[in-house]
Amino acid sequence: MSVHKMDEKEVEHARKTEHQRELDQARRALRTATWVSVFFLITTDILGPFNAPYAFSQVGYVPGAVLYVVMGGVACFTGLQLWRLFCRLDSHEFPVKTYGDLGERIFGKEFKHFCTVLQSLQLIINVGVICLSNAQSLEQLAANHQFCFSISVLIWAIVGMLLGQVRSLQKYGFFANSAVWLNLLIIFTSMGFVAHSPPNFAAALTSLGQPEGPVQTAKFVSLPLFDKVNGIMQMVFAYGGAMIFPEFLAEMRRPMDFWKGMICAQLLICTAYLMYGLFVYSFQGQFTLPLAYQGVSKQSWQDVGNVFALITGIIAAGLYGNIGIKVAYYSIIEDWFKGPALTSRTGRVIWTVMVFIYWSLAFVVGSAIPQVASVSGVVAAICIMQFSYTFPPLMMLGYKMKIAAAGLIAEDSLAIGDVIDANTPSKDPGDTWMQWSRWKRGFFGGTWYYNLFNLILFLASLSMACLGMYGSGTAIKATFQLEGAATSFGCRSPV
Repeated sequence: MSVHKMDEKEVEHARKTEHQRELDQARRALRTATWVSVFFLITTDILGPFNAPYAFSQVGYVPGAVLYVVMGGVACFTGLQLWRLFCRLDSHEFPVKTYGDLGERIFGKEFKHFCTVLQSLQLIINVGVICLSNAQSLEQLAANHQFCFSISVLIWAIVGMLLGQVRSLQKYGFFANSAVWLNLLIIFTSMGFVAHSPPNFAAALTSLGQPEGPVQTAKFVSLPLFDKVNGIMQMVFAYGGAMIFPEFLAEMRRPMDFWKGMICAQLLICTAYLMYGLFVYSFQGQFTLPLAYQGVSKQSWQDVGNVFALITGIIAAGLYGNIGIKVAYYSIIEDWFKGPALTSRTGRVIWTVMVFIYWSLAFVVGSAIPQVASVSGVVAAICIMQFSYTFPPLMMLGYKMKIAAAGLIAEDSLAIGDVIDANTPSKDPGDTWMQWSRWKRGFFGGTWYYNLFNLILFLASLSMACLGMYGSGTAIKATFQLEGAATSFGCRSPV
């Protein structure tokens, strides 16, 4: 096998026409994001760490702290797997723009379509959760129940429709930067508030069915299994950025630097969630709300957290909405219907129509299930678990097995930037995947112990996802059965 060396790349570059060189330069110019931008974009989390105290209230101090660290470490590892696969498989001729593109290179079109459906579903639900949480903030700012709650959700869906007209991800860089610091400001102010304020007993009764009483905390919490599982899914939600890592990589001028931004972001997220979750749970115990800053009883202190949360929430909504619509546009308009490019005039018109449809669906999600914790658990189990924990080891396993089965050079001997292409000679004996010999050579022909590790991680993650679907689904049913709970498309507020 021949791997492209620097002198060979220079020869190849010299053979290109002037038009081809200009096209390559134009593509590089379109990639403007840096690893610092990626750091801020990843940490612009949909809820910040504000569901972390609720997660601790469902499982207790010890399981909460251990799981946040372990799951953060695994998410960092799988993020590096995605980065490595992107650097191996992306090219100017066959660019990787989305998570589905990455999966298609390994498992084909069907897997790409499956990823696209899950990705679109996750982004729509994420944006719906933002509309829901912003609506709750608006209700509290209006001193509770001043107008129909579904109208509150609709207001933020309309705001999103206006924000969605921005097509470039780079334009969100500055706002994403601001959102990180605003989230940190909410963290520290709300920590001060909960330390000097009793819990919001009225909201806890409406949202959790928890009657007023003394605050109780525990190392291990005795709750039904579905409540504990739903709490764990809140932790999964903290590491949900992997779904859009390929999008970030595709817009980076130097994708090789992605690991810096990703590792720094995961460290900050893990630290912030642990610190905030442990602190707030210690003061509010079983009365901890899914959005912790709404759990203080003093109205003026609620208002401070809610105002800042509205700003960061709409920035996150703009980011996730932008990426979600791009995924739908590339997959449906350009790929399935062979429609115009997004940058064309006709593409602009289609984009505008898609923005209105997308945010309308987000309104339906936010108003149909007015329970932040339950909706977060559902999207974590169905979508986030797959993109952050299940798919990366599966794709790495598939990639490694295909390389080994084809008799190509040992993949581990390549530098990160080297490419395996169609001109690479191989020692493929010509058998197919319908024969055991190819499976045996694929699994055991390379680093079999790494393949075994990826297989175990894939199966463990898939099992946890199935358990999460059970837990979050049961939690939704139990919450709707609470007396005084908010109803679908109703006017009663969940806080």
